[in-house]
This record gives sequence, structure tokens and C-alpha cells, in this order.
Amino acid sequence: MPKVNPAILHWARETAGLTLEEAAEKVGIGPARGMTGADRLSMLERGDTEPSRPVLLKMANQYRRPLLTFYMAEPPQPVASGQDFRTLPEHYAQRDEALVSALLREVRARQEMVRSLLETEDEAVQLPFVGSFDRRDGADALADKIIRTLSFDLQDFRRGQGPGAPKGFAYLRERVEAAGIFVLLIGNLGSHHSALNIELFRGFALADPVAPFVVINDQDSDTAWSFTLLHELAHIFLGQTGVSGSKAGTPVEIFCNDVAGRVLLPAAELAQQYDLRDAPQAEVISRIAGIAANRQVSNSMVAYKLFREGLISHEMWAAVTSFYRQQWLQNRNAARVQENDRGPSYYVVRRHRLGDRLLKLSRRMLTEGALSPSKAAAILGVKPSNVYALTETAA
Repeated sequence: MPKVNPAILHWARETAGLTLEEAAEKVGIGPARGMTGADRLSMLERGDTEPSRPVLLKMANQYRRPLLTFYMAEPPQPVASGQDFRTLPEHYAQRDEALVSALLREVRARQEMVRSLLETEDEAVQLPFVGSFDRRDGADALADKIIRTLSFDLQDFRRGQGPGAPKGFAYLRERVEAAGIFVLLIGNLGSHHSALNIELFRGFALADPVAPFVVINDQDSDTAWSFTLLHELAHIFLGQTGVSGSKAGTPVEIFCNDVAGRVLLPAAELAQQYDLRDAPQAEVISRIAGIAANRQVSNSMVAYKLFREGLISHEMWAAVTSFYRQQWLQNRNAARVQENDRGPSYYVVRRHRLGDRLLKLSRRMLTEGALSPSKAAAILGVKPSNVYALTETAA
């Protein structure tokens, strides 16, 4: 039996964003023989002692690494997750960044399995729009191309009004998945303890020509999902794989935001808002609410669009954005309490997060015998025992 590589124990802990003290507590290494848990873990990482099997299994779980990783001769090379389009806050936790990295590894692995499945079953089709656009042709041209490719109808999108799930997003997601893209909602790595801050991760685009993926952070407001989906879709049309944050501080992120804004809220609809330039903040907030109410978009998106059109100042945009951020945090905390009281079933939530395209593919391949329950579980991100119940309504 090969021995565990102590150098990889050290590397795995650090890339998980954990200190010795934090890791020792998480994997259950407590004080003993006059040493602290951190000291005992440090001995394992130096190779002075060998970890037990139960401790190693806990390490694999807490560090989010396959068990076999710990027996490798050297730490594996980082998985290519594409470009980093984010403008990160000045201070952010290493643990949070480690969670984002773990998510990107997981999504990449699931996408590779989907692509391999399609190729094995002779269903791999090259999607012509992936990487088909040059940013120099402008945001208007890309917005028009996306609308044509999706057969997107703005009025159909807006008809999905009312309480409950964002029906406008459901319509947009259906159009995007019909074009061949897998759209997933992922806001944590299995529990609320691993929730991903939208400042660090708003969305992820994987611009593969056969099995492109878009992942949206569902910790964000559901009225913001459509904007994020179109933003990531713009990256796919540009042929760019990478991760986006909540702040558009680079030219390409501003460009993708402009594309999404042009699709969901044409500039002509804001032409009558010229008098907002000198309006007080309360009036701006009130007007934004009226614009957003019947258009299936978030208040923050309307504020951004008004700023980009020169109808409010940068200072006003920053002020109302901060207001909406605080409002969203309050609403999210209230929603969590309500979910704990009477939330939807596990399978309803999981199906919503996975999307119809991935569920239907998995269901069909299971029925045809091309996919085992264990591999379907890896693709869907669930336990094998949940696979059939999860996919039973997918046709």
C-alpha cells in the first residue's frame, strides 16, 4: 500500500484556505500527549507520523480533494478554469477563494463527463455560435446575435410576472438550453456553511463548443439571474471560459454587462428618464422600482443601465447600489428563516438548480444503459441513491 505524501497534505490544506488550527478542528485532530491539535497536524504534514484512514477520509472531505490525491508523488497541476474576469474586493478570505476554486474544479469535471458522454454516444454537435463573435463589433451587434440565436422574445420574457419563482428567468433559461447550453444554479458546495459570496463569484462560463456550461450563483437575488445568464452567454459567444464577480471593473466585463442590458432593457425605454440627472436619491429609487416592476429585472440592473446611459451620475449609482445591496441582504436572511420553516422538497430544489437539459440527458442515458447510476450521480452532483428519484420527471 503506497504511503501518503506529507507534502500533499500541506498543499491540500493551504489550497483549501485553512490554517493548521482550523483544519485540525475540522478533521477531528484534538490535543493529545501534551500537544495541540495543530501541532499534531503539523507532524502529519512533515511526515513524522502517518494519518489514520478515518482522518484521511475527513481530510479528503474538508479539503475537497479526491482521496487518491494524497498518494500522488507531487501536488497536481491546477485545473485550467479559464480566465479570471473578476475585480476582487481589497480584503477577502482565502477560504472563500478556495471554495470558488473547488466549485470551478467540480463544474469542469462534470462538464468533461457530459462532453465525453455525448462523444461516446455520437451525439456531439459543434455549436456554431461558441466563440463566433469579435468584441470589436460592439455590444449592440452581439445583443442582436444572441436574440436571433435564442429566438428570444422580450415580451414573452416579461409576461412571466407575478409572485414566486422568476418566470422570466425560466423562459430565458429554456431558450438558452434549447440552443445547447447547460445552465446550472449553484451557490454553495453542499451546505449553507459553504455559501459563495457573489463578490467573489457571480457566474462562470465554460465556452466548450460541444457542451458549454453556464453556472449562476443562486445566492444572488433571483431577479438578477437573467442578467447574469446573459452576461455569461456573452462570454460564450466571445469564446471565453472564465469566472465573473459582481463588480465589472474590466473592459470585457463592462462589455458583457452592456450586452445583457441591451437584451433585457433597450435604451429607448429609458429615454424619458432624462430628468433623473438632478433628482434626489429617494426619487431615483422610486423611479427605478417602477421601471423594474414589469420588466422581470432587478432594481440593481436598472440602476446600472441608467448609469451607463448617462441618466444618473456615478455617485448616485454607487449610492442606490449600496441601498439595494443592504435591502437584498435583509431579504435573504428573512428568506432563509422561511425556508427552514417550510421550504420546498429536496428534489424540487435540486431539479431547479440542475435545469431541464442536464436532467433530461441523464434520464435518457440512464434508460438507454449508456450511463451508470454512479456516473449519473457524479454528473448531477448527488448521491447515487438519489439519481432515479431526481430524474423520474425528466422526459
